[in-house]
Formats: sequence, structure tokens, C-alpha cells
Amino acid sequence: MTNSRAKGAAAERELAKVIAELFCIDTRRGQQFSGSPDSPDVVAWPGVHIECKRTEKLQLYPAMAQAERDCGDKVPVVIHRRSRDSWMLTVRLDRLQNLIDAVNAAGGE
Repeated sequence: MTNSRAKGAAAERELAKVIAELFCIDTRRGQQFSGSPDSPDVVAWPGVHIECKRTEKLQLYPAMAQAERDCGDKVPVVIHRRSRDSWMLTVRLDRLQNLIDAVNAAGGE
């Protein structure tokens, strides 16, 4: 595994753990089938496609375009962070209510 792939996999595991702890839900890394709608980086909420980016200089619009290309009928979100910083979530404003509904429907404690 290359360094960038290992870094990406580690970021996905880290993000899955953070989401699980914050929302009291089961999460996991997605199955990496290279761009199919069934391959979010992290599986957390039904109906949400998560693209995980761990980089110092995120190219946000290409990252969102990738999420939108891969999401199928799910809500595309990009969750990202740089070193020594906290995770941030980017979603298009016109899809925010869909994201909120998906998170609320998933429950948790």
C-alpha cells in the first residue's frame, strides 16, 4: 500500500470512529469499489455518501464533484481536515435538510 493510500485508509478509520463516538451509531470504512455508488469512504447514515479527505490543501470543489459523481441518490458530503485541526463537513446548502433528516432518522443515543 502506498503512503497516500495508507494515509487515506487511516483517515477513514479515524473519521468513522469520530462519527461513531459523536452520534452513538455504528460506522465503518466503506467498501472501496473505485467510484461506484456503493463506495462511500465511510458508512455512517443511510442515505448519505461520505467522501473523506485528509489533506493540507483541500481542493473542495473537485472533492464535492467526486462525492456527487459517486453518491447515486444519496446526499453527498465531504468531511475533511488538515493536520492538527478538527474535522469539518461540507454539504451543499440545498441538500442540508436531506442530511439533517438522514442523521435524525438514524437515531443514536
